[in-house]
Amino acid sequence: MSFVTKEKLFSLDWFKVYSLILLGTFIMSAGFVFFISPYKMAPGGVYGVAIILHHMLGLPIGLVGLALDIPLTLIGIKILGPRFGVKTVVGFVSTSLWITLLENLWGYQALVDNAPLLSSIYGGALVGVGLGMVFKAKATSGGTDIIAMIVSKYTKLPVGQALIIIDSVIVLGGLVAFGDWMIPLLSWLVIFLTGKIIDAMVEGVGYEKSVMIISTKHELIRNKIIDDMKRGGTYLNGTGMYKGAEKKIIMTVVTRRELVLLKHFIGQIDSEAFVMVSDANEIMGDGFKSLNDD
Repeated sequence: MSFVTKEKLFSLDWFKVYSLILLGTFIMSAGFVFFISPYKMAPGGVYGVAIILHHMLGLPIGLVGLALDIPLTLIGIKILGPRFGVKTVVGFVSTSLWITLLENLWGYQALVDNAPLLSSIYGGALVGVGLGMVFKAKATSGGTDIIAMIVSKYTKLPVGQALIIIDSVIVLGGLVAFGDWMIPLLSWLVIFLTGKIIDAMVEGVGYEKSVMIISTKHELIRNKIIDDMKRGGTYLNGTGMYKGAEKKIIMTVVTRRELVLLKHFIGQIDSEAFVMVSDANEIMGDGFKSLNDD
């Protein structure tokens, strides 16, 4: 199974992908330089380590990050195989270059003075948006993600849990290095905001709801969905656990406003119907987002 996607050189997809990577890494770098580093936050990853080393030893953040990313990527290729293509290399190299450029142009002064909490919010938002764009380009962030994959391979620990542990160790490293209990709190806030924004960008932010309906009046409900609401749906065959009766289950996706209308209609015709509603983060297919949009 190939983990690396390839676009034809100089094609429209190629320009789109690498533009996303370059713009995404610039936005992420701005978050580190303007908001995160000045307050000594160490929100995991190689740049969390780089920020700690910068404030302790005066080392440049961008070059330290690059010095950590290169061997980690080579080790990852050796142990995990070809999961890290040219796009990942472009991603971590451009991040280092952007951070180095911004460090030289801006220095190490916070963009927002005496506002560590506000800076953590801005920083987490920018890093999340930037990483989200990199992920949308089918690239990876490299760094501690690779360590988490290696740990997962040899310990069977899920990659997500391994990454949380590794990033938490780096966050606590900031506490040990600087002796300020505010730093890990702000760093974890950055990690939380970054994750939430990445999820929103990768999975999408929508107002759709996934609905499953079990009712003896399924034909009337079907007509309401198809004819009045102009939506589609699927019939699933089910068997009741209590009496073993055969049931028709309707599965459909509607907007929030349509959900209100649908629930009102079901309540009028069948007060004993069973309705299950859940958030649908990303809906692709006829009537919604195209499968080719990414």
